[in-house]
Amino acid sequence: VCSMGNSTSRLYSVLAKTLSSGAVSQHQDCLEQLDPARLDPIDPKDLLEECQMVLQKRPPRFQRNFVNLKKNTASNHRPIRVMQWNILAQALGEGKDNFIQCPMEALKWEERKCLILEEILAYKPDILCLQEVDHYFDTFEPLLSRLGYQCTFFPKPWSPCLDVERNNGPDGCALFFLKDRFELVNSANIRLTAMKLKTNQVAIAQTLKCHETGRLFCIAVTHLKARTGWERFRSAQGCDLLQNLKSITQGAKIPLIVCGDFNAEPTEEVYREFSNSSLNLNSAYKLLSPDGQSEPPYTTWKIRPSGECRHTLDYIWYSQHALNVNSALGLLTEEQIGPNRLPSFNYPSDHLSLVCDFSFNQDPDRLL
Repeated sequence: VCSMGNSTSRLYSVLAKTLSSGAVSQHQDCLEQLDPARLDPIDPKDLLEECQMVLQKRPPRFQRNFVNLKKNTASNHRPIRVMQWNILAQALGEGKDNFIQCPMEALKWEERKCLILEEILAYKPDILCLQEVDHYFDTFEPLLSRLGYQCTFFPKPWSPCLDVERNNGPDGCALFFLKDRFELVNSANIRLTAMKLKTNQVAIAQTLKCHETGRLFCIAVTHLKARTGWERFRSAQGCDLLQNLKSITQGAKIPLIVCGDFNAEPTEEVYREFSNSSLNLNSAYKLLSPDGQSEPPYTTWKIRPSGECRHTLDYIWYSQHALNVNSALGLLTEEQIGPNRLPSFNYPSDHLSLVCDFSFNQDPDRLL
C-alpha cells in the first residue's frame, strides 16, 4: 500500500495489511494494539484516495447510475441507503470457485480489497449487508468501525473457506449501520433450520431506531444454500427465516428490509414464499422493470469449467406497506461486464452490488 504522507493513510496501511492464515491467534497483540475503539475516525475521502492509489494500474471502476423510482409522495427526512452485496470470500475466489476466465492476479487480496472498499465508499450506504465475508476481523471491522459504522459478523458454522489451505478463517454474513443515523434496539443471530435440522446457513436481524424520525425498522441479511438440487432445502430455510422475522417484527408491525444472496432464481419456491408472505414484502429491484413486476436478468455472471452462469440470485426485500423505494442503482451492462465476465480486474466479485434508497411511508397503517 502506498503511503500518502498523512496519519490516516499510514494507519490505514497498517490496518488493511492482510493477515495470513492463523493470523488472529498469531497476531493477537497487533490486533489489540489496533483496537478500532481506540483509534481516530477515518475520513472516507482519505480512504478512497488511498484505495485509488493502490488501484492506479487497474482499469477505472464501472460507472453505474441510480434510477429514480420515487412516486409523488412527500418525505421530510433523508432517505435510508441500503447496500446488498456478496463480495466473494477470498479463500473461495482463490481456492474453490475456479473462475476460469479470471486471472489469478485479478484476485490478489491486497488490490481486490481496495476494489471492494472503493465500491462501498462510492455509494456511501447508511446500512451495508454483506455475504461471503472472510476478512471481517482484519479488514472490514477495523476500517468500517472507524468510518462510523456499528459492525456485526456471524460466521457459517462449517464454512467451506476452512477447507482451503492458508485461509483467513470462516466466511459469514456481516451487517454494518451508521451509528450517527441509527440506534440498535435489538439484534439476533439466526442459524437457519431446514426440516427441523440446523444448517450451515445464517442470518443477522437487527431492529434499529432512526434518529431523525424516531421510527423503528428491522434490517436482516442472509445467504441461503447454494447449488442446483437444493431447492427444497432453500425453501425450508426461507420459511424458517420468515418465521423468525415475523416474531421480530411483531407480525409486520415493524417495517422490514431483507437483503441476501438467496441462491434462488425468481422461479423457485423460496422466492414465492417471500413474495406471498404475510409480512407484505416486495422485491425492490423489480421496480426497475417497465411493468414493475420482473426481476433483473442477472445479478451474478461468471464462467466456470461447467460453463457460463448467468443468474438472478440477489434481492432486497422490503415492507411495501411501510416503505417506499426512492431509487435503485442500475446494474452493469453486458458490455461493461465484458466477455470474460466476473470477477475481473474491473470488478472484485462475481455478484453485483444492489443499492436502494428507502423512505418511510407517511401513513403505513392505511396500507396494512
